[in-house]
Amino acid sequence: MNPLMSEEKITYEHFKIDAFNDLDISDETKGARQVIAWAYEMYGDSIVYACSFGAEGMVLIDLIHSVRKNAEIVFLDTDLHFQQTYDLIDRVKTRYPELNIKLKKPELTLDEQADQFNSALWKNDPNQCCYIRKIKPLEEVLSGATAWVSGLRREQSPSRQFTNYVNKDERFKSVKVCPLIHWTWDDVWHYIKKNDLHYNELHDFNFPSIGCIPCTSAVSTSGDSREGRWSNSNKTECGLHTTEKP
Repeated sequence: MNPLMSEEKITYEHFKIDAFNDLDISDETKGARQVIAWAYEMYGDSIVYACSFGAEGMVLIDLIHSVRKNAEIVFLDTDLHFQQTYDLIDRVKTRYPELNIKLKKPELTLDEQADQFNSALWKNDPNQCCYIRKIKPLEEVLSGATAWVSGLRREQSPSRQFTNYVNKDERFKSVKVCPLIHWTWDDVWHYIKKNDLHYNELHDFNFPSIGCIPCTSAVSTSGDSREGRWSNSNKTECGLHTTEKP
């Protein structure tokens, strides 16, 4: 039984800080399935999964589909992703035809962005580039939603180690649900292999975290799962999971 199933809806304006603090995480999904079932029961059509189609995304899509077959999945299509990512989205659409998978593009095309700023904004001002191509589009998606799902895991990076199952999202004035907070990288891949899930083939070539082409690189065998993003830069987040604006 989900601990919050009978309680009042958690919203940004009426937020419950200790949601799921006492959840039993000894089951196979470390509480993820329970949290997802609760979230879709609680929010219905007013919850969106913003999916990057990384390894964690494959796990969440499978779990979400098990409780809400027509759930809304949004991919922030920056027009700068690897072809392997677009190919994966097509395979996922075939495997889960009931899911409502949408590709959300930014207002500016790459040519328009180059004209207004410069042709390599991701290099000269990556925060501004992420704002235009990822953050602003997600703001538009979430304008009609009460909550959104994210694949954040505590072990990914120091900035994510205090993430809870249910979070008050100051960046988007929303509720952010993170079912995989207790999962390790090995847990993610165990689930993918056990359930024969599709995944981005770049993962087989030392790309643990896959984003836009200019800001993603292969990594050494050591390091955390966010290594390889914005290499040779102090930047570690695109901005979706921080409160700062560029």
